[in-house]
Amino acid sequence: MRGIGHPANVRSPPVGAVSAGSERAASPDYAEVVTPAPTAPRDRAVLAIRRHSSWLLPAALAVLAGLLRIVGLGHPHELVFDETYYVKDAWTLLNLGYEGQWGDGANEAFLAGDPGVYTTEGSFVVHPPLGKWIIALGLAVFGADTGWGWRMGTAVVGTLLVPLLTLVAKRVSGSMAVAGVAGLLLAIDPLAVALSRVSLLDGILAFFVLLGFWFLAIDGPAARDRILRAGPATWGPVIWSRPWLVAAGVSFGAASAVKWSGLYVLAGAGLGLVAMDALWRRRAGVREWYVSAIARQAPATFLLLVPAAAVVYLVSWTGWLRTTGGYDRLSAENPLAALWNYHEAIYGFHVQLSASHPYASPAWQWPLLLRPTAMWVSRPEVGSTTCGWSDDCMAEISSIPNPVVWYAGFAAALYLLWLVIRTRRARYAFPLAGLAVTYLPWLLYPERTVFQFYTVTMLPFVILSLALALQHLTRVRESVLLPDPTELEIAFAADAARRARGRWRAVVAVFLVVAIAVALFYLPLALGIPEPYGLWRLHSWMPSWV
Repeated sequence: MRGIGHPANVRSPPVGAVSAGSERAASPDYAEVVTPAPTAPRDRAVLAIRRHSSWLLPAALAVLAGLLRIVGLGHPHELVFDETYYVKDAWTLLNLGYEGQWGDGANEAFLAGDPGVYTTEGSFVVHPPLGKWIIALGLAVFGADTGWGWRMGTAVVGTLLVPLLTLVAKRVSGSMAVAGVAGLLLAIDPLAVALSRVSLLDGILAFFVLLGFWFLAIDGPAARDRILRAGPATWGPVIWSRPWLVAAGVSFGAASAVKWSGLYVLAGAGLGLVAMDALWRRRAGVREWYVSAIARQAPATFLLLVPAAAVVYLVSWTGWLRTTGGYDRLSAENPLAALWNYHEAIYGFHVQLSASHPYASPAWQWPLLLRPTAMWVSRPEVGSTTCGWSDDCMAEISSIPNPVVWYAGFAAALYLLWLVIRTRRARYAFPLAGLAVTYLPWLLYPERTVFQFYTVTMLPFVILSLALALQHLTRVRESVLLPDPTELEIAFAADAARRARGRWRAVVAVFLVVAIAVALFYLPLALGIPEPYGLWRLHSWMPSWV
């Protein structure tokens, strides 16, 4: 068992097992679990739960996430923030196959249940179509006259993100307890909830990015084992049979088809794969490990990863390619040439985007959480029945994450970086790689207008970093003993390690209680629930949060 929790039936390591340089014997991570024969209905029920926990826990967390993301989804009956673009674009995609332009008063007509005030003239949009097609699925099922229709697509994807992180955390940590902590913290995180209840693209992007990393987590150990089994050689094997790597390419292609920032993830993942392959070859004793990884395996990795991503990206433009009314569609006789012209125009827009915005937040501010985005704010009239038991209230949908988890998660990422340097373990580097590809590229554009809610793609990796750090802190530490220790010295060392583990478990338990309480405190700002004005002000831990 490798979890934050402790199994009930664990044999203590034999006397003499705790000694310097014996991590496997010193840690209950590797203790032998004894499974007694079930003798009572309660024992059989417990064993059944443990046996099925691999799907029961993700399913339970998915239900919790779904309740927070779907109940009351029609509130507010307004086009929130950039919903004014994406929802209407999704509706024209559904009806025209491409994004059309809208006339004057389009928002008012849309909210009144008349979404037909668009034209057939193509509109210049700067994001690929896949995210809007997902929004369009909700519109197709529930209609365009209610927020249930225009938000259901993002709500479903945001719900699925929670069990997906649970599965990723289980694979990386080897512990269902750690997976449960990660899934729970994401299920109730206000930023994750808010970005699932408004039809913006970033929650959808976060899902496909994490899905790709899940596939990489499956592919990595298999590729590593094949290289290590091959043993010392001049070059080492070239591995072509990697279906999970192709699946990762499909996922990263889908991410890129939602927003172009998915391309950073694709490129970063490719570089990371080459680096890991080089390290595995060196560990296996391959003499030309560096050249082999770059000159032999890297081309194969590229062909497995990138073409799959390119195909998915191109397929997402099918509606634009098959019709003639889209923006720039007739700029060239060849549809693919016209698509290239359109992409040149989109690229020009992105590199020149520097318009001022009251909620703009450059990327260097994101770890500090200096300027969250207020996506919707309402202050009903004093005495309004909307305020319920208060005479003066505020309602808001904000991009503030759970600040306790957010700040602790970045501290945990630094801790994991130290562990990577100290232990060379890939599992500690896994969430750091996710953070790197979802955050560092934004630092290259300090003048561009960006917003803090973009960090929803980082959030799963922040939480995973925190969960892995907590897992490491609650392990029994190996005591350093003098050569040839006595049995009494070994017993004292083992007892001290158990006491240290108990103290860390208590600290972690208190931290999780506080984190859950703070998440519940901030959930009204994700759900748009009116609060008394004084209580609403208590959420602003910094003046810039108002």
